[in-house]
Amino acid sequence: MTPAQFIAKWKDNPLSERAGSQAFFLDLCSMLGVDPPNDPDSYSFERGATRTGAGHGWADVWKRSHFGWENKGPGGDLSGALRQLMTYALALDNPPLLVVSNRAITQIHTHFTGTPSETYTIRLEDVGTPENLQRLRWLFTDPEKFRPGRTVLDITADAAGRFADIAKSMTERGHDPAKIAHFLIQCLFCMFAEDIGLLPKKLFERVIAKRQGDPGKLAVSMAEMFQAMRTGGDFLLEDIAYFNGGLFEHVEVLELVPGEIDALLAASRMDWSAIEPSILGTLFERGLDPKIRAPLGANYTDPGTIMKLVRPVVVEPLEREWEAAKAKIGPLVEKYHAGGKGSQKAGQEAQALFLGYLERLKNFRVLDPACGSGNFLYLALRALKDLEHRANLDAEALGLHRQLTIETSPDNVRGIEINAYAAELARVTVWIGEIQWMLKHGYDCRRNPILARLDHIENRDALLNDDGSEAEWPAVDAIVGNPPFVGNKKMLGELGAEYTTKLRALFDGRLPGGVDLVTYWFERSRAHIAAGQCRRAGLVATQSIRKGANRAALDRIVTSTPIFEAWSDEEWVNDGAAVRVSLVAFGAAERTRLDGIEVGKINADLTSADGGIDVTTASPLRENAGIAFQGPVKVGSFDIPGDLARSWLSHPNPNGRSNADVLRPWANGQDVSKRPSDTWIIDFGAEMPEQDALLYETPIAHVIEHVKPMREAGNREGRKRYWWRHGETVPAFRRATAGIARYLATIRVAKHRFFVWLPTAVLPDSRLYAISRDDDITFGVLHSRMHEVWALANASRHGDGDEGGRPTYNAKTCFEAFPFPAGMTPADTAAGAPTGPQADAIAAAARRLNELRENWLNPAEWVDRVPEVVPGFPDRIIPKPGHEAELKKRTLTNLYNLRPAWLDSAHKALDAAVATAYGWTDYTPEMPDDEILRRLLALNLERSSQGATQGHGSSTH
Repeated sequence: MTPAQFIAKWKDNPLSERAGSQAFFLDLCSMLGVDPPNDPDSYSFERGATRTGAGHGWADVWKRSHFGWENKGPGGDLSGALRQLMTYALALDNPPLLVVSNRAITQIHTHFTGTPSETYTIRLEDVGTPENLQRLRWLFTDPEKFRPGRTVLDITADAAGRFADIAKSMTERGHDPAKIAHFLIQCLFCMFAEDIGLLPKKLFERVIAKRQGDPGKLAVSMAEMFQAMRTGGDFLLEDIAYFNGGLFEHVEVLELVPGEIDALLAASRMDWSAIEPSILGTLFERGLDPKIRAPLGANYTDPGTIMKLVRPVVVEPLEREWEAAKAKIGPLVEKYHAGGKGSQKAGQEAQALFLGYLERLKNFRVLDPACGSGNFLYLALRALKDLEHRANLDAEALGLHRQLTIETSPDNVRGIEINAYAAELARVTVWIGEIQWMLKHGYDCRRNPILARLDHIENRDALLNDDGSEAEWPAVDAIVGNPPFVGNKKMLGELGAEYTTKLRALFDGRLPGGVDLVTYWFERSRAHIAAGQCRRAGLVATQSIRKGANRAALDRIVTSTPIFEAWSDEEWVNDGAAVRVSLVAFGAAERTRLDGIEVGKINADLTSADGGIDVTTASPLRENAGIAFQGPVKVGSFDIPGDLARSWLSHPNPNGRSNADVLRPWANGQDVSKRPSDTWIIDFGAEMPEQDALLYETPIAHVIEHVKPMREAGNREGRKRYWWRHGETVPAFRRATAGIARYLATIRVAKHRFFVWLPTAVLPDSRLYAISRDDDITFGVLHSRMHEVWALANASRHGDGDEGGRPTYNAKTCFEAFPFPAGMTPADTAAGAPTGPQADAIAAAARRLNELRENWLNPAEWVDRVPEVVPGFPDRIIPKPGHEAELKKRTLTNLYNLRPAWLDSAHKALDAAVATAYGWTDYTPEMPDDEILRRLLALNLERSSQGATQGHGSSTH
């Protein structure tokens, strides 16, 4: 059939919808030269017509992964046909294209996930054009040709940029950021509402365009429009629906300047119908005051990552409930259709089971107790609506009557958010997400008002009441969310001393004092579950929750309820930067998964107990206590270039003493991993009084100028009072190293776990851990594979570096719980290096490793060693002329990245010596890490259970 013949046959054809539907489609296939429907499982007429009791399918024509097609008779309503296809898209396996036709007009609507919908309209008389013939053939052969070139996220990013520019401009003009945010949220919603048809077409755009040249009149007109939306009524001879819901309760239009008006007009001309609700927070982030931005966490995170918590906590339990209900409904429906005694009752029971599940969904409540801009709430609500929609379609396929409305709504979600702007943005996110879902699936949105009040997304503190008592949380079915990432040491500065003190006092006995802010949400959720006020919870935390003091929150969880789902190492976006986090779900469970794999149990450190290796059961050992220290925390610009420090050594002081008393070389992580930076530090120690410090004139003048002002502006009283000292002076480290010439240092966060010797004269930075021992045996054991395996198993991950973040060393679990070989513990080396064949072998291998490394780092042919001006301070290493560039590449990081054969051989010799000291006669380099870890854990548990005293221990196989 030619296009001309096709047009002639179907132009003004009187056949009814039912009589002409399939004939029209078959002729179309003939004209295009494509196969007609030929497979009930992949390409058929009346898809779904065989479902019990149904006379019409979900679609007139369906081709899997291509299209769903609904025909209407001449002049038929295409919008109604499209709504039907959208309602049944899920039952049709979500085809990428939805096609509706009344013969005179055929419309192709794109329906790809994550892209805005686009519509192609083909009139019957234009079917024969090359362009239209090609599009119609693509329906059957290549639906990907219709995929929009821009995604929803692309469009949202454009919108974000425009709104950010407006917000930034208004902020710079002195407007209150909270008022800017409220006003722009109202503008945003108006643009969305007009593009989906809830406001008259282009009404908001027309208002801006008409008043573009008069900012005062524009403000008046916008205020009148917002007032009309608050109550419903007339505006510019147009009927305005009743919106409110709280969004338009308070109207305060800010007057715009010409550049801002131009930007707002340009934004209004965009298509806002497909805006991605989960990214709404970014619309304002760049332009608003940092004091408002910081608490929001309104940075975009892929919804797929959020669903890694929402699915196990919300979706999967409800899916299991529906599967159980369907297993009962099926036989009851069969009995009903068979007729006879009890058939009516069976039908009623089946319908009751279905309606009972819908009632369960309607009453299901999800709480995000730190909801930010509402991403978790929006996605949880969307998931609940998907569940209800799927249940409706399944029930219809089973032969029941599906409900014509969707009952899950914004009433299903609860939120708590301390920032008023974020709470309002969360409500708008939920509202827009709700409306988009309803329209996308062929349902009308609610009316009178269009926006239900969302007072249950509350603007308040989720942890503390004003009087210091514990804040209430509503009883819910599930808790999900992303609590704020504020480290323990930053809490005083960001939250204030009074609040932090109250919070720690309230949770005293439940959590240690030195934990990160996020842990309080974990403990609060655990308690909510224990009190019967919630069934399951799923929260995001930085990886530090797995280790150290923070792990107390997970320790308490696993003693009362299982962790049933965890992703130990995921990328997350926080304050615009990618960080590594852990996702943890706990509470009532039917199965357990770790990193997507079924396991028997998840430990508190988010490892699996399946292999019998649960390092969280290890305890710090008494013989290791008081040896490992995190370096002093400067809190101020105490560090200075070496050349400047040396020049100060000649400056006189009124006390007659040298500045060498308070100046010393300093090392941070980069000094260890790369080349020494020749940095010194002003150090008045842990106890020097202010009047004594003032006598060192040049160093104290520097501190008065560069440190004292920032200390006085801070919140820590102790740091204000002792402004001339470092923020954390670590007196225990100073005492522990007072009688030795060198100590071991390792970088706290590093890809490679290596240890180096530092002279005691060098002060370590807080980025280093210092081990207060000077014997080669301790160096050898710590640098062995055994300690590396143990440290990695007990490390959290930091940042977004190599292979999902870099391991973090800590004193408690990495060092203090590590079982040294018998007779070689830190308690044994306190009085001097142990002797004997095994100790001697470790010491010799350790010295050899260190010697080889030093020779590689600083070849004698390339460097000169210059004695430092202060006796006892380490020599300066100066490149010989011509070797500067080569020497820069000689770093420990580069060395361990390369791991040349000589280095690997030296490490293997050291490992063998240490294994012999443990009594592991079967050790080879091929021994699995898990076996090493199992043996070390057994040794730790044996010693800790015996209450081992210093110097005692045993080997294990």
